[in-house]
Amino acid sequence: MQPVLAFDIETIPDVAGLIRLHGLAADSPHDEVVEMALLARRQATGSDFLPHHLQRVAAISCALRIEDKFKVWTLGRENEGEAAILQRFFEGIERYTPQLVSWNGGGFDLPVLNHRCLIHGVAAARYWEWGDEDRDFRYNNYLNRYHTRHLDLMDVLAMYSGRANAPLDALAQLCGLPGKLGMDGSQVWRAYHEGRLADICDYCETDVLNTYLLFLRFERMRGALGDAAYGAEIDLVRRVLADSGARHWQEFLALWQA
Repeated sequence: MQPVLAFDIETIPDVAGLIRLHGLAADSPHDEVVEMALLARRQATGSDFLPHHLQRVAAISCALRIEDKFKVWTLGRENEGEAAILQRFFEGIERYTPQLVSWNGGGFDLPVLNHRCLIHGVAAARYWEWGDEDRDFRYNNYLNRYHTRHLDLMDVLAMYSGRANAPLDALAQLCGLPGKLGMDGSQVWRAYHEGRLADICDYCETDVLNTYLLFLRFERMRGALGDAAYGAEIDLVRRVLADSGARHWQEFLALWQA
């Protein structure tokens, strides 16, 4: 069984980058720098969503299914630096060569990771393999939109049409899953500024678990998992959550309908 790694990132504005690009004083208050950038973005585009390269990675949550094990955890929970978070994530890809699963990972998560790795000089040889060293990657690599080594589930379900994209929260709830818990992406910067990194990590983990559980439903829908195998996978996830004792997982279990 090929390892499966569902992932989701949470980002905050790159304050240091904004200070550098706008020639601001190094000791400029972070909240003022961010508010200036968001206001300028709203005036220019009508949205305060910053460009991918100005999104700093605060956390990467992972749901790994490998051998007889299932695990959910977050890189960044210990407040390690962005470069360390990125390096550890891509070291995992180097080690396991998993199938990556995401929700809008091709549109947001991976482009952000690509830009931030370039900024920090993070090596990710396996991820960037196009088939020069491993011929199998010519026909199935992480970078091609239409390959399955990275499965952007939102993109696939929408038939690669942005007009049909569905929000993770909505589709998860329609499938009987809890959807987003605790906050949403628009609240991450404020939570980070208030020192609530643990809350951000808990929220990111519930997002990645929603993604992984939708992936299991997708695998059953396309015939890769039979009913018995699907049921066994769901039971494994439920056991892992119940055994963890963590507050956000107990809330998730209480709201999980199917």
